[in-house]
Amino acid sequence: MDRLNLMDMGITSQWNGAKCVGPALTVLTKEGDNLAIHRALDDARPGDILVINALGGTTRAVFGDLLAEICLAAGIAGVVIDGLTRDRAGIRDLGLPLWARGVSPAGPAKTGPGAVHIPVACGGVVVNPGDLITADDDGIAVVRPERAEAVLERLKQIDSLETALRFKIRGSAINRTQAPANA
Repeated sequence: MDRLNLMDMGITSQWNGAKCVGPALTVLTKEGDNLAIHRALDDARPGDILVINALGGTTRAVFGDLLAEICLAAGIAGVVIDGLTRDRAGIRDLGLPLWARGVSPAGPAKTGPGAVHIPVACGGVVVNPGDLITADDDGIAVVRPERAEAVLERLKQIDSLETALRFKIRGSAINRTQAPANA
């Protein structure tokens, strides 16, 4: 994707080994408010990735372990927050893949306003409802549905080329270690 549509590295995995892929269920809320997140969960389908623009807020969390429990019950595959979370250890123990801008013990309000199923900015990328989100320890990519097949085919090509290169590198290293000392 020409290294485009990658969220900025300020939004990071909240526990090692987290990964997910699925369609975006988008939420816009204000900093420190999670009413719209609760509203979005009414529409959640198994496999959705909750993508939340909490305006990059850095004072109050919009997500915690109780919402994580609700997400898991709804089949949510992961959560991406341009804002803060709390209860990181509890969410890790539940196994919900989570990316956020940071952590705060300060919990959210539920006053609104907010919106669901609209384009949102998250980590410097516009995410439309239904965009494919793929996330792991390295970061988060957003793939437009109409490009998904082409991106997957290109990834397969890159993986094949890199696998061949790894074998070449490893073979070269083995040959150096087996060369005679006086050569």
